[in-house]
Amino acid sequence: MSAMFQTNHKGNIERLRKDIARHGDNLILLKTEADRLDKSILDLQASLVKDRSSSVPSNTDGKSASHSEEETRKQILEQRNSAAGILCWMKTHHAILASNLPLINDVLGVVATLASVDNDNISRLLSEYLGLEAMLGIVCKTFLGVSALEKYDGDGLISTSSGLHGLASSTGRNINGRFLVICLEDLRQETYLFVVVFAVFLSQILDRCFIILNRPYVGGVVNNDLQKKLALPEPKLPNGKRPSGFIDFAVNMLNLDNSNLFCVTSDGYGLRETLFYHLFSQLQVYATKTAMISALPCITHGALSLDGGMIKKNDAFFLGDRKDAEVRFPVISEGRDLPATSCQTEDKIKLLKWERHSIGQDIGREQRLLEKTKANLKSLGD
Repeated sequence: MSAMFQTNHKGNIERLRKDIARHGDNLILLKTEADRLDKSILDLQASLVKDRSSSVPSNTDGKSASHSEEETRKQILEQRNSAAGILCWMKTHHAILASNLPLINDVLGVVATLASVDNDNISRLLSEYLGLEAMLGIVCKTFLGVSALEKYDGDGLISTSSGLHGLASSTGRNINGRFLVICLEDLRQETYLFVVVFAVFLSQILDRCFIILNRPYVGGVVNNDLQKKLALPEPKLPNGKRPSGFIDFAVNMLNLDNSNLFCVTSDGYGLRETLFYHLFSQLQVYATKTAMISALPCITHGALSLDGGMIKKNDAFFLGDRKDAEVRFPVISEGRDLPATSCQTEDKIKLLKWERHSIGQDIGREQRLLEKTKANLKSLGD
């Protein structure tokens, strides 16, 4: 028993040391990102004077070569009576005010705005696969943030004067129908993903709220990968070979901003391990429909093909022409210039300040976790 106790004791000490190292690394990365944001904000503020004295002609056709972040934001704003549309409107037009509202202070963002992809075709495929409801899903960091979005009266009816419904009323709008809220929170010593679906027209709270629990991906990430892609095992055919035409898993084809790569949850898991793994799981992407069909023996969580093929998790095949998604992931663009007008620059500053505020909260949470882990290690006599 003594030997077993010593073995467990050493194991606990080693685990805590690794946790301390992980939290320390996360803090370094978060603080680096905070410094970058601070510098970007200062640079943009300094450029305002120049922007106001000059202008850059817009494109003659008024269109960009790819689907930009701005276009994604416009698509969300077009959903005027959706919860995501109201939230995006507040962040766009009143970013500083919104960042100080307890109601949405815990909101990380809308699913469609939390990742980008490499090209338009991938954007269309992944957005169509998820569908409009998921693309407009609101992501909160804690369950308290979820609770703040919707309030009820004594009869269990939704209060239209408080929460996100009250915010919508203040803008002259109403939230129509259900809206999806995804919560990332550490409960019962393990991290779960809560999906809470709010229904507007049902009178009982229990009828209005459905909770689905899923563990985050705990299999680790690819070594030395800057995007921290998930270390998912490659699909294998019955003969042990890699299927021809397999490109990647959808969850690893998303590009995340630095602010979303680290420490989204209190356990230090990022959006890829939690939110996007929940949404896409091990969805496979193939070059062609033919390759996808040939790989059916090793497709367990659905598949897409670059020429428009789609298989859902339940082995349902989707045939016919593609339907262009109403809200799509933005396409990553290298070397983007600063906004051409002072108005755009001011909007960019507001959004950066919103992001910087969120990073500050993550730093505080990571610092608390580091201190708690150090205290636990000390209590073991190390």
